[in-house]
Amino acid sequence: MEALKAELKAKIIEVLNLEDISVEEINDNDVLFGDGLGLDSIDALELIVLLDKDYGIKLTDPKEGKNIFQSINTMAAYIEANRKK
Repeated sequence: MEALKAELKAKIIEVLNLEDISVEEINDNDVLFGDGLGLDSIDALELIVLLDKDYGIKLTDPKEGKNIFQSINTMAAYIEANRKK
């Protein structure tokens, strides 16, 4: 699971063009939206595409994303339980 968390951090930085943040600066429990990493609704759409493209997970209910995208830990746990790739 640690490898998946590191992979997720790197992909989030790459996909969202967070050039001023390094993998080491993102804590597994950091809040991704709002006061945490500061992501917004456009970033959420990018994360949904990332889940589909890289892990074969299709989110059909946008409300699901709110729970899944709370932190790196919640994303990794969801991917582990639901990945198709």
